[in-house]
Amino acid sequence: MSEGTPGILLVLDGWGHAPHDDGNAISAAATPVLDRLLSTCPTVLVEASGTAVGLLPDTVGNSEIGHMVIGAGRPVPYDSVLVDQQIRTGGLRTNPLLSKALGDVASSGTALHLIGLSSDGAIHAHVDHLRELLETAVELNVGQVWIHAITDGRDVSDGTAGTYLGRIEKHAAETGAGRVASVVGRGYALDKSGDLDLTRQAGLLIADGVGAPVARPQEAVDASARGDEWVEPGVVVDDAGEPLGAVRAGDAVLFTNFRSDRIQQLADFLVEHVADRDVEVLSLAQYDTRADIPPLVGRAETGGGLADELARHGLRSVRVAENEKFEHVTYYVNGRDATARAGEEHVRIAADERPDYRARPEMNLDKVVEAVAGAAQRPEVDLVVANLANIDVVGHTGDFAATVLATEHTDRAVDRILATAAETGRWVLLVGDHGNAERMLKPGADGVPRPYGGHTTNPVPAVLVPVDGQTVGDAPENPSLADLAPTVLRLLGRPAGEVMTGRPLW
Repeated sequence: MSEGTPGILLVLDGWGHAPHDDGNAISAAATPVLDRLLSTCPTVLVEASGTAVGLLPDTVGNSEIGHMVIGAGRPVPYDSVLVDQQIRTGGLRTNPLLSKALGDVASSGTALHLIGLSSDGAIHAHVDHLRELLETAVELNVGQVWIHAITDGRDVSDGTAGTYLGRIEKHAAETGAGRVASVVGRGYALDKSGDLDLTRQAGLLIADGVGAPVARPQEAVDASARGDEWVEPGVVVDDAGEPLGAVRAGDAVLFTNFRSDRIQQLADFLVEHVADRDVEVLSLAQYDTRADIPPLVGRAETGGGLADELARHGLRSVRVAENEKFEHVTYYVNGRDATARAGEEHVRIAADERPDYRARPEMNLDKVVEAVAGAAQRPEVDLVVANLANIDVVGHTGDFAATVLATEHTDRAVDRILATAAETGRWVLLVGDHGNAERMLKPGADGVPRPYGGHTTNPVPAVLVPVDGQTVGDAPENPSLADLAPTVLRLLGRPAGEVMTGRPLW
């Protein structure tokens, strides 16, 4: 292969591979460009889930771990894996931070509050982690444990929130500790759009018991007209109509999500809101919050990846993405580091108004393509890294027709980027970061297929569109996203980084 050629790394978010069926929005879409690339260019299916990228076996991939592994050039033990290791070895139960916080609560007669996403999607949290925390609270004689349940509907099928609430109540009954004190959808509690009003509603529900009063948690779910993701804030009240589990002076709060990005807005709000209540706040894993929130479980090392290698060789890169995926091509590709390396530029494409993904599945693709083209036309830029978010973001709505349109818009955007690449003598490497839109139906408990907007364990395509004269070899066995950074570096005429275990795909 000829070396030292500038290029474009294009992540098609949610672009998974599966045989055609009624739930495959990607194969249902008219995608002449992607079809042509898949049939004529060097192509390989790479693993983007489970142990291949540092997740637990059979765990669906996600954008965060996907981009992190793409950048790291090696599988990175995800926070969920590290938490599970601590549970299996007994390390979580004997964690000194947790022991002290619960000991203080037990001796003062105050309460422990557990706040987190209540599902087993294992992307942001796992509902069964609550059991270990409840058992620990019992061992340390904590008298009151209030659970603030955030309903899902994205990482798992919509309409399952009641099942997970039942699972929480079973954990509470079997351990002898805990009661659900509030319920709210992740659309409020895990907002990532910067809508602080949504965060405030979730925060006031948890901290002060401000919400629609319900006698049972299930009532909040039953009242939702917009599914599990948008369950309106519901506070469980006693016979006198008073909130059961508002946060009071001397209480302890533990956020049980292991992924930082969606929970940190709420965590920062809550810390600031209860600052005068002498409340100790901890997190299950490390968060990137303004507030200093001590984690019970630390993070895996992610240095020495693509960003560091580009900087070491004096190569310039431009990162481009819409708001929804901007941190993925910057913070996550850079190994969970928000600091731009030398020679690295960031281009964030912001929406003019709050997006309606079903109504506008094209999102802001035109602006993304324009930014990619502008960067590619600059001869001093060695690498453009861009994310086309549509397939994943629209896929999460569960709207099949809108996701088909999103895929078709993405196909046309790829065509325009390829034209610019041809004009400027750049290779293009396209890859999915995880599966999503290739499976938009999932059987319910009754076996009937229902709309599904979550991620999958399917492999993702990696396609190289070479420049004229480039030749390629055979892909290695068992390829994964960990092979992307070594591939990019080889295409740029540089060796893989010393800590990278991935191998060039071509």
